[in-house]
Amino acid sequence: MKDNFSVQSSQYAKFRPTYPKELYDFLMAHVDQKNCAWDGATGNGQVAAELSKAFMEVYATDISSKQLEQAPQLANIHYKIESAEHTTFGNQQFDLITIAQAIHWFNFEEFFLEVSRVIKPNGIFAAFGYDLMKINPKIDRLIYYLYEDILGSYWDVERKHIEDGYARIPFPFQEIESPSLSISVDWHFDQLIGYLETWSSLQHYMRENGTNPIELIYDKLKIAWGKPQKRAVHFNLILKVFRP
Repeated sequence: MKDNFSVQSSQYAKFRPTYPKELYDFLMAHVDQKNCAWDGATGNGQVAAELSKAFMEVYATDISSKQLEQAPQLANIHYKIESAEHTTFGNQQFDLITIAQAIHWFNFEEFFLEVSRVIKPNGIFAAFGYDLMKINPKIDRLIYYLYEDILGSYWDVERKHIEDGYARIPFPFQEIESPSLSISVDWHFDQLIGYLETWSSLQHYMRENGTNPIELIYDKLKIAWGKPQKRAVHFNLILKVFRP
């Protein structure tokens, strides 16, 4: 698994959108027991924190210590610096395993073997994330220009799995039909900029060129944003749920 987010870990914690209540309600409705959950590649721990409200114990792993430093410290969450493909967990330990906006970075074969090993009989495994945001046509065109024309060659190849909605990830498990969900947030303009600066491709661009590529569209983006202090921002949710 690649670590593309340690550098901007504080921004990641501040500006990344959170997942809707409907997602967690759906997962909880399919979990038989709520004793122990694992949130792999937990990042700043936002999913682990939600799981901690329902489960007695939550284990949250990530390869980035910088990311884990941003995570909420709660009594029933246990953080560990480990890759999702190779953990120190026991066999059949978890009722629920979640991977949020990260599975595309994994070695699939190794990770799926680990899921099969550590999940309980009749447990649930869920991989979810979100695609490029939608605001309005004028703003969307500028963001897509940044995404594709400016940063296109700076995206890691794994990003294609997000664009494909995880359709080409070879999940070897029995899939549960999932609802169509979305993330909706109201953002100030500065929150949009903060989110864009968490993109891994933007960090690659800055390391190579020494400048922030948002500067190339900033003025036009500010004009397109216009007068409203806040605008509605929507992300389509990618959701794959399985009973391994």
